[in-house]
Amino acid sequence: MIQIRPALLPDDAAGIAALDTSVQTTNVLAASAGPHGIVLRSIPQTVTKRFPLDDVDDPERPWTTAWVAVDDAQIVGFAAVGFQAWNRRLVLWHFYVDASRRGQGLGRALMEAVLAAAMARDARHIWLETSNRNPPGVAAYQALGFSLSGLDLTLYDGTPAEGEFALFFSRAV
Repeated sequence: MIQIRPALLPDDAAGIAALDTSVQTTNVLAASAGPHGIVLRSIPQTVTKRFPLDDVDDPERPWTTAWVAVDDAQIVGFAAVGFQAWNRRLVLWHFYVDASRRGQGLGRALMEAVLAAAMARDARHIWLETSNRNPPGVAAYQALGFSLSGLDLTLYDGTPAEGEFALFFSRAV
């Protein structure tokens, strides 16, 4: 049986780091100028992308609260958030279900914990960022009630993700 519980760091760090955060897709999102703003369209491109979990052991990480999904003592999902008081926004820094366990409702269960935390903090929105090379993640976020709220074509310049662009999603609480 799946259990969603607060992450216990540093005890859970190895299990979190072992998650397969990769996504495989045969299409990516492209942006172009349209008559009413920027238009996103799907273009064929086979991509495997792995999202890093390199801040779990970092004492200066931007998130303060995290949960893990556990099945039979194995961590199979992870979500981490930080609260921005100035605009009452809960930022979702990490949201991963192990690749072998996707499509089983674990993301929805983790999101329920995130939503409960947002409500407890009186947050107005949950906000997140993902890459245009993550159409499966985009579909999952939309299924969880998130809407596209912006993009940044230059956010990843000079990083290992150079050539990608950032998509920002939000969900009212």
